Amino acid sequence: MVNKRLESLFGRSTGNFVLLFILVIGFSACTGSGTVTENEDTSDTVEDGRSIEELERLFYARQDSAKMNFTQADTDFMIGMIAHHAQALIMSRLAPENNASSQVQTLAARIINAQKDEIKTMQRWLEDREQPVPEVHIEGLNLMIHGLEGHHADMDHSKMAGMLSDQQLRELADAEGVEFDRLFLKYMIQHHQGAVTMVDKLFSTDGAAQDEGAFRLATDIQVDQKTEIARMQLMLDEITASN
Repeated sequence: MVNKRLESLFGRSTGNFVLLFILVIGFSACTGSGTVTENEDTSDTVEDGRSIEELERLFYARQDSAKMNFTQADTDFMIGMIAHHAQALIMSRLAPENNASSQVQTLAARIINAQKDEIKTMQRWLEDREQPVPEVHIEGLNLMIHGLEGHHADMDHSKMAGMLSDQQLRELADAEGVEFDRLFLKYMIQHHQGAVTMVDKLFSTDGAAQDEGAFRLATDIQVDQKTEIARMQLMLDEITASN
């Protein structure tokens, strides 16, 4: 019974496994070798006599406490990156409408899926830490961010690294076919490079990215965006060489 309960926790993440393992070993070490009587039911206890329910409560209490180990820089990064990703959705949604090549349409669809998932992850990260959660609203080329409070409402997302200007967005929206492909790749490379810059800034900020969730997400964004930049540059070079 205990093994099954522990396995249900271990399967959730490597971090969970390590933390719960430390808790169990720690409790056993602190209490010494407990003795069990012949008739005692040990199905829901560990060596020190604590029930698995007690361990679970302590485990999740420590997890909740760990979620509070974040800085304002982490929060600002999440809020800013949500808006940054949202503009990538605007750009990518233009691909099928503007007769992009099948290769660019596939790339745009992949960007939409990945960045929508990451937006949800960042919103959940903020909600779990009782921070303002931006709500993304897109109308055509217009991006609106609702749900922010205090100084977050004054953040100018258009000034973030890599963000396209209104003029660049209109230029992309007016392009067709091969010209759309060229502009999409050019501007999405710019956009991705901006996201990498934002991650670099987070990592260089004192005390930031110590939160496990923030560090993992920022690292994934950095790796994914650099990989796609390289892929898009090859595609752009092919278009340039053929014209």
